[in-house]
Amino acid sequence: MAVTVEQLITPEIHQPARYLGQELGAKRKPWNSALVRWSLTYPEVYEVGVSNLGHIILYNILNTQPRQLCDRAYLPAPDLAQKLRDTQTPLFAVESRRSLIDFDILGFSLSYELGATNILEMLNLAGIPLTWKDRQNYSVWGDETESNQLHYPLIFAGGQTATSNPEPYADFFDFIALGDGEELLPEIGLILEEGKKNQLNREEILLDLAQIPGVYVPQFYQMTEAGSVHPLQPDVPTRILRRVAPPMPAYSIKFVPYVQTVHDRLVIEVRRGCTRGCRFCQPGMLTRPARDVEPEAVIQTVEKGMKETGYNEFSLLSLSCSDYLSLPSVGMEIKNRLKDYNVNLSLPSQRVDRFDENIANIIGGTRQSGLTFAPEAGTQRMRDIINKGLTNDELLKGVKTAFEQGWDKIKLYFMIGLPGETDADVLGIAETVAWLQRECSAQNRRKLSFNLTISNFTPKPHTPFQWHSVSTAEFERKQQLLRNEFRQMRGVKANFTDVRISAMEDFVGRGDRRLGSVVRRAWELGAGMDSWWESLDRAFNAWTQAIEEAGLSWKYRQVENGEWNLIQLEGNREQGTGNREEKDYELLLDQPLPWDHINSGIEKDWLKEDLKRALEAATVPDCSFEGCSHCGVCGTDFGHNIVIEPPVIPQFSGEFIPNSQKVQRLRVWFGKLGDMALVGHLDLLKLLERAVRRAFLPIAFSSGYRPSPRISIAYALPLGATSSGEIVDFELTESMDLEEFRQTLATGLPENIPLYNIQEVPVNSPSLTDVVKQAEYYLTVNWKSETKSLPQWEEWINAIKATSEILWEKTTKSGQKKIINLRKQLKELEMISEEGTILRYVGSCLNDGTQLRPEHIIEMLEQVTHQEFQLLHIHRQQLLTPGQETSSDGDNLHFVQCDQKNGF
Repeated sequence: MAVTVEQLITPEIHQPARYLGQELGAKRKPWNSALVRWSLTYPEVYEVGVSNLGHIILYNILNTQPRQLCDRAYLPAPDLAQKLRDTQTPLFAVESRRSLIDFDILGFSLSYELGATNILEMLNLAGIPLTWKDRQNYSVWGDETESNQLHYPLIFAGGQTATSNPEPYADFFDFIALGDGEELLPEIGLILEEGKKNQLNREEILLDLAQIPGVYVPQFYQMTEAGSVHPLQPDVPTRILRRVAPPMPAYSIKFVPYVQTVHDRLVIEVRRGCTRGCRFCQPGMLTRPARDVEPEAVIQTVEKGMKETGYNEFSLLSLSCSDYLSLPSVGMEIKNRLKDYNVNLSLPSQRVDRFDENIANIIGGTRQSGLTFAPEAGTQRMRDIINKGLTNDELLKGVKTAFEQGWDKIKLYFMIGLPGETDADVLGIAETVAWLQRECSAQNRRKLSFNLTISNFTPKPHTPFQWHSVSTAEFERKQQLLRNEFRQMRGVKANFTDVRISAMEDFVGRGDRRLGSVVRRAWELGAGMDSWWESLDRAFNAWTQAIEEAGLSWKYRQVENGEWNLIQLEGNREQGTGNREEKDYELLLDQPLPWDHINSGIEKDWLKEDLKRALEAATVPDCSFEGCSHCGVCGTDFGHNIVIEPPVIPQFSGEFIPNSQKVQRLRVWFGKLGDMALVGHLDLLKLLERAVRRAFLPIAFSSGYRPSPRISIAYALPLGATSSGEIVDFELTESMDLEEFRQTLATGLPENIPLYNIQEVPVNSPSLTDVVKQAEYYLTVNWKSETKSLPQWEEWINAIKATSEILWEKTTKSGQKKIINLRKQLKELEMISEEGTILRYVGSCLNDGTQLRPEHIIEMLEQVTHQEFQLLHIHRQQLLTPGQETSSDGDNLHFVQCDQKNGF
């Protein structure tokens, strides 16, 4: 069932363009062309979900499969969620606009411990039962000929959190996809295809899926009192293998959203996996072995992606980007190839010990990007305990290199609450930052400043620190220690993670199946979007109440109070004191864990040994570049580390030099119709810029620190308004034939942005905002009245025309009140259609801010008639230049009838 999105996505919805789903690069396969229909369903708002590289890669891969299609859905913001409930409209996928219940399979990304509440919200909005038990008696397959036949799609989860410990969420999913999905999901699709042809029931299809390595079906397993998980029947594996796939950069080219996203750039993966062995880092343990991408594959994908998308920035992604040894040569080659394309490179958090002049030379372009390092701890002892592999000399060398290369602000990540941490280690963070500031200084240079993020260590499954516990009280005390230190330091801004949410993440992330009821109850009590700061109070209250109601407070308090401090226990053991502590220590390491049935590849005994090495502050080398640490990963199931020798760094051919020469100015009249009415002014400008870049048009650039394309749109159109009279100026560095320019630009624009006319104007002529003096609008207006008498439109319009003064109070940006005579700004007003009540008006539109806006017409009507009116739709017919201006007693302009597509 297709959803009538036009009635839902209206201008009062915040950022309505995020729900349109017609982005450049979206696949939009015909619904009836597919036998199996997927929806990758990201449980976060669109701007976050559409930026996720895994989401993009899997979407692209699934849409290459024959007889299958893949659509997308995202967590609606609270305003749209409420509107869906009020109108009893099910949540829909953005491309087909079909209800999620119509699909065969929904895949959720679960990459955050508290993210399951967002998933429950989406299932509820879609009208799908929350648990597999409530769905088990219903068919997976809907009958196209019987719309009343009730069926529910298969619901599964993937992602880091789902792979590390799926047990707290086991009640909600039909199956879990463990590890990399690039090869796993197409295999699942083939099983579904056969199952649909043979009309297998839900249990039969799940039994078939359970035979695929990497698929965990929770209903075929049971939890013991101790929390461990075992099969209920013999034909499912005892331990489920985590899947491993090579990086596939060719599938990374993303669609181009209409709104600004979290990562508003092209992102290409250069290395998957990390073997540094940081003992706190779950991604580093769950993505082994490390696999480099061939340098030429990265270069070609970036070059192709930048030209296809029109982005002006790209990012090379890896857990430890600077461990990709080809980074300097790849980055320089891309800069050289795209030199005339004006692109910038940004890199995620890097290893400071690998940061050198070669990496500094490839970052940025015409502007310098931000720089982020993660020392994690403030003392050498703590960095050895966590196996960071970073010395003070290496830290200083990296930061000093950045300072010498021109950076004056650097972001640093630290953690508190690590095993064995003392107050001296905590204060060492402030001492390290002060030391770096002292050592990195120079005459006639601004003092080096730091933006710090101090996070609370949260123990994670499948890491050597998975047995450790934290104390929220200790977190608060240590945060205060640092706050006191930072108050005395200039040029340092510190941000602290909320300790309440850290405790919740820890409690859920290392829980067992008993937490299913807690997750559900937390959602019922209002938990959701818990990682957003404005949701913290509501989320914390919901989670704590849910824990209390489930009778698990004792377990949470154990986590909250940090009852297990392994460093202290080990110390007592070595001193021969505390037999009870020694016994507890051994029992703790040997007890079954809720995630022991997940075969991550790393042996549990190795994690125990590495924990003991941590207690001794002994480090383990990176097995990608030194000897094997025998963690158990390398072999037939998971493969081996793949490290590619770096090519020679090519000679730098120079930075992009923006061409500011203005040879030709072209003025283009265009429309903004249909869905494009929901794209805001700044997003429209970015859309035009990217279209110009994709078309390789010779656009001129502004001068200055951040040169931008010389594209100027006349007055912004209200959000939700359509138009057939928008004007934009393009300034070019070389002359082009007008029709060639029009056709070239049109190929990169959506069909709802038609180009009507193009003219060449003198290069030094006044700007559009100086040229335009008036604007012509058509307004669809509704008259609100309890009487049944016919409205007297002609009388009302004549009354307005006969009035010389209609005053309106305006509040300026500075907060001052100003009285405006609206009547003075009105040039023409008439009724075009009485049946649909369409009014036409011409009003002032001047560069000094004097604009007669559509809502002013409503104000004038209400003042003159003492009636209430509702503005239903706005259509801007044209912007008028001096030769087209009219006066209130002048001739009417020619009326161009607007069709339904324009919004009437």
